[in-house]
Amino acid sequence: MNKAEILKEIIEQRRSIFPKDYTDAKIPQDLIDEILNSAICAPNHKRTKPWRFKIFRGEEKSALASEMQAIYKASQPGHLFLEKKYNDIGFKINKADTVVSIMVNFSGMVPEWEEIAAVSMAVQNMYLTCTANGIGCYWSSPKIVDHLKESLTIEENQKCLGLFYMGET
Repeated sequence: MNKAEILKEIIEQRRSIFPKDYTDAKIPQDLIDEILNSAICAPNHKRTKPWRFKIFRGEEKSALASEMQAIYKASQPGHLFLEKKYNDIGFKINKADTVVSIMVNFSGMVPEWEEIAAVSMAVQNMYLTCTANGIGCYWSSPKIVDHLKESLTIEENQKCLGLFYMGET
């Protein structure tokens, strides 16, 4: 198969695969590095490199799950609180081997939409690299991420666009 055929096959196979379908196998660190290195190859106007990623594994990932559950519980009026949703938040994060926060850094040099587009292209590169390596993944953008400003150390010119879940399938 030539490169174009291989690329076409990877693009066509790219899917969101959710944590419920992940195994308990660990993704090797060198593969996590490869996935993130593919992200930073995304085009970006004026070379602003607007993406910011934070990797959560092990105890940090567990702490993220607990924090997001607490935020959900605190932000829902009693009559809207759903125990299932609360449990799902923890399950998804804990079932994934690795969770990566996806943030955009607005440089002020180009329109904000261009920097969001560049981050989206970086995430697409992550999706394609995961697909090529048999890693399940998906990008989630729950409203709760707006409340993670301190734990993600988000600066004034930054915004969290969601979480990228990864796991062996």
